[in-house]
Amino acid sequence: MRFFVCVKTQRTLKLVCSPSPAVQLRLFCRPSSYNDQTPRQCMLRHLTSKIKATGPISVAEYMREVLTNPVTGYYVRKDMLGPDGDFITSPEVSQVFGELIGVWVLSEWMGAGRPKHLQLVELGPGKGSMSSDVLRVLGQLRSVLGEASVSLHLVEVSPALSRLQAEKLTGSGSREADNEDEPVYRRGETKDGLPVSWYRNLDDVPAGFSIFLAHEFFDALPVHKFQRTEKGWREVMVDLHPQNPDELRFVIAPSPTLASSTLVPTGERRDHVEVCAEGGAIVQQLAKRISEEGGAALIADYGHDGTKTDTFRGFKGHQLHDVLKSPGSADLTTDVDFSYLRSMAGESVTCLGPIAQRMFLKNMGIDARMQVLWKSCSHDSTRQQLVSSYDLMMNPAKMGQRFLFFSLLHHGRLAPPPPPPPSSGLKLEKRQRPAPLPVAGFSELSYS
Repeated sequence: MRFFVCVKTQRTLKLVCSPSPAVQLRLFCRPSSYNDQTPRQCMLRHLTSKIKATGPISVAEYMREVLTNPVTGYYVRKDMLGPDGDFITSPEVSQVFGELIGVWVLSEWMGAGRPKHLQLVELGPGKGSMSSDVLRVLGQLRSVLGEASVSLHLVEVSPALSRLQAEKLTGSGSREADNEDEPVYRRGETKDGLPVSWYRNLDDVPAGFSIFLAHEFFDALPVHKFQRTEKGWREVMVDLHPQNPDELRFVIAPSPTLASSTLVPTGERRDHVEVCAEGGAIVQQLAKRISEEGGAALIADYGHDGTKTDTFRGFKGHQLHDVLKSPGSADLTTDVDFSYLRSMAGESVTCLGPIAQRMFLKNMGIDARMQVLWKSCSHDSTRQQLVSSYDLMMNPAKMGQRFLFFSLLHHGRLAPPPPPPPSSGLKLEKRQRPAPLPVAGFSELSYS
């Protein structure tokens, strides 16, 4: 089955052929022979058979198969995070990162007028570390939340990671749904009694005031790659090498594809461009929900503001890895084009950023928090770990400058207060709505 996402119509067009990718892969990796094949060998065999049957596939389809195929997809079958995995994220580097995100969530909840219920929604929550740190901050500041209720909603496609998240957030207090087709495929409660729900799709998260968090989520979504040629824009495809049928290579489509005809931004000046149509559709979903139901979204990822070209790369064992070699054995990622996300959000929300991680965290007060932790440390090894984690998150040559923060806000969040009504003699005027709070992280947060 081949997928092309048409942004103009916001529909997923399916060119149906039988059997489905999951069925195909099961056929290629029959139980009788599976023990003799590694998952990446199964994936390569699946891809080569697909290309032989249908011709070269798009980079987006290649990424989708390699990362999320329901049988041996990289994210579906593997715990890839941490020192023993293929990459590490800021929430795994230091608890301070998640704590400051928790302060941001609380600040935006206050800026929105303190709604009675707060849905915290995380897309691609990894091992659950950031959600855990955010909930700990909300618990410590329970007096600020007052009577407001809080619930956690996790959008996660990986069964392996969902189990890790459940263990971290709920201990043994979660259970899977009896029917795997249920929108909520796992439920649980934290030790403080906060409900936690797991979903495969953002569409299934209930309506209501929500603050959405997406940390290193958009960079793993499939992208289409396009190259400017003398005949116009052409899509970059993945094909078999003519001399070695077990080796993959990039080729340029000889004629326009549906994607190259619809996804390349008008007036694009770069000669090579990556477009994440799926990411654009998700941002449109977030913008619609925020504009209609209230809330905010915070997106943090490696990225750029419409300046980079070829950023498609693989990571294995914390090292760069050839994206076409041993598919399924390494993480695949691209830098997020925040200018594209901004254009897809449209006029229904206010967009802030992107700004560098080091600036965002400084505005959030990371230096003051680190000083408190430093003074409470009694061992040199712990202090050295603090220094190391701070350097990794803040150093411009590491995560500090390459990692960017971007936010979607309801238009009312930054609306100026209404002008006072005309004076009517000595009659006392009704107090007007105060000026909106500054957006934490994108301006310096004041602790008072």
